[in-house]
Amino acid sequence: MAASETTEAEYDVVVLGAGPPGENLADRVHAGGLSAVIVESELVGGECSYWACMPSKALLRPVTARSEARRVAGLKDAVTGPLDAPAVLAHRDDFASHWKDDSQVRWLESVGVDLVRGVGRLDGPRRVVVDGGRVLTARHAVAVCTGSRAVIPGIPGLAEAKPWTSREATSAQAVPGRLVVVGGGVVGVEMATAWRALGASVTLLVRGEGLLPRMEPFAGLLVAESLAEAGVLLRTGTEVREVRREAPGGPVTVILDSGEEIVADEILIATGRAPRTDDLGLETIGLEPGSWLDVDDSCRVRSVAGDWLYGVGDVNHRALLTHQGKYQARIAGAAITARARQVPVLESDRWGAHAATADTEAVPQVVFSDPEAASVGRTAAEAERAGHRIRVIDHDLGAVAGSALYADGYRGRARMVVDLDREVLLGATFVGLGVGELLHSATVAVAGEVPIERLWHAVPSYPTTSEVWLRLLEAYRG
Repeated sequence: MAASETTEAEYDVVVLGAGPPGENLADRVHAGGLSAVIVESELVGGECSYWACMPSKALLRPVTARSEARRVAGLKDAVTGPLDAPAVLAHRDDFASHWKDDSQVRWLESVGVDLVRGVGRLDGPRRVVVDGGRVLTARHAVAVCTGSRAVIPGIPGLAEAKPWTSREATSAQAVPGRLVVVGGGVVGVEMATAWRALGASVTLLVRGEGLLPRMEPFAGLLVAESLAEAGVLLRTGTEVREVRREAPGGPVTVILDSGEEIVADEILIATGRAPRTDDLGLETIGLEPGSWLDVDDSCRVRSVAGDWLYGVGDVNHRALLTHQGKYQARIAGAAITARARQVPVLESDRWGAHAATADTEAVPQVVFSDPEAASVGRTAAEAERAGHRIRVIDHDLGAVAGSALYADGYRGRARMVVDLDREVLLGATFVGLGVGELLHSATVAVAGEVPIERLWHAVPSYPTTSEVWLRLLEAYRG
């Protein structure tokens, strides 16, 4: 339904931001019998739908499909020549809905959530003012679901050079001849993979010594090897000292701390995110504008009195991933509904309906590089820092029959991190072709705290890559 045109309106829940967390939270509270309105200044569907998950994976799928086909006997000779870049970009445009949100708006209407276009700002407790003076009052809760934005470091000349961020990298309408990518995390790795395959000459600059620093070290090593084989020039242990672009649309010169200069057509900055909270009126309720929102496990903001303010998704800095934001929205939606109905909220129930425990214990992530890297839970180093007594089991994924059938010369690795005191999995990591589809089994094992002895009875089908579970368990049992 369309929001009314009155200048003031009251709802049970007011949601700021119509990305996946905001959409899911509004849907959950409405399903619980509460009225909800979403305020959005851009496109309904948010960053994921138009500038992140969907367009980036649409760019990467032809890359990985071609790579896999070239590793299958009888097929590899049929897959020759470069990718059809215009067709790939058109495919990407389709998955980004051509940057129109009509279908997402229709979905909101179908679930009974109102939509108000504009920038919503807090104006004291439970009160939101939208551009033009419209006032929305929340009977029970305001949920901040405004997400995050790319950080542009204060490197001399960088801002003036108009660098790409993840938005430009996923929506560009032409392949740059030369691209410098700064940052070795997920965005940097995925975009280096995509644009190199589409024909760009790519230089990847990383301040640290390896890629994908939040994963097990072997994940970054295997992905780095593959990028180098694809023709990406990888430079680790280096920093950008200055950037110059003499004319709009002209070449950009990147000056490194060593004094070396690299000339490119575009520079992509993928070095971090900041919360979109700088223009939300946080100062009217005693919070610092531009800060991350510190929340409890029900996503309620800790430092605000009462049960009315929630921070869901990237803004709370718990796990900056679309699927975790949607998960938090389900948890927060249940908690808001329970509190509105004066039903007890049991945050102390670690895996209950009102606690987003997976944010700390079982976060899954897939990097859609070539090969893919997928992980859930804690790395070995993280587990040790947390004080766990662990055992690490590794296995060569290429030695599994299903992997050998999947691709000739399959290269990959699997690791599970076991808590020796409880004999449950704390984490798992896979690197190899198609391993993203292996991850949910590991996520179930970690989130479910399934005993190792019970996992022994989860029989993997033969011949599939998932048989690596049997190999890992055999190595653990000895």
